[in-house]
Amino acid sequence: MYFIAAFGLVMLLLSLVMAVRPESFSKGIIAFSEQPYFHIVEVISRMIAGLIFIIYAADTRFPQVIFAIGIILVCVGVGLALTPPRLHRKFALWSAHYFNNKFRFIGLFAVPLSLLLIYSATYI
Repeated sequence: MYFIAAFGLVMLLLSLVMAVRPESFSKGIIAFSEQPYFHIVEVISRMIAGLIFIIYAADTRFPQVIFAIGIILVCVGVGLALTPPRLHRKFALWSAHYFNNKFRFIGLFAVPLSLLLIYSATYI
């Protein structure tokens, strides 16, 4: 459950950066996508996060939702693993440019979702 709460906290921080400084967020995506480890980190992080969400879903306030998020993360990880790194990088660059002027709205929308994720992990 701590990982799920930490995931929500990181999501909250990134959402706030998106909302307050969308240009910086876009530049961060571009800079990260240029790193040689970009693709493997994206794949592994989603797979690990997804598995943790699946394993600990029953210990949260909304187990079915957390389980579904875990399944989605694993599926995205598998999809990325099957995607050539060149195409993944190209998509990241495209999305950073395309969504640059939409990141503020996306960030504002993601703040309550990240708070809900943190709340979900506080189940006793």
